[in-house]
Amino acid sequence: MKSNARSVVLGKWAVALLLAAPLVLAGCEKEGPMERAGKKVDEAVEKAGDAVEKATDPKK
Repeated sequence: MKSNARSVVLGKWAVALLLAAPLVLAGCEKEGPMERAGKKVDEAVEKAGDAVEKATDPKK
């Protein structure tokens, strides 16, 4: 009897996960303003790092 109850609980969790998955994936589709701003900051930092490396590297 215990294993049957366990199967029911696991089955309910499986159904809950299957129903929640599309909601999680749908939330990842659209890029909001904070994500776009973060990408711009990342690009600016990378460009600044490249400029510093180029200015301090005697071989370039």
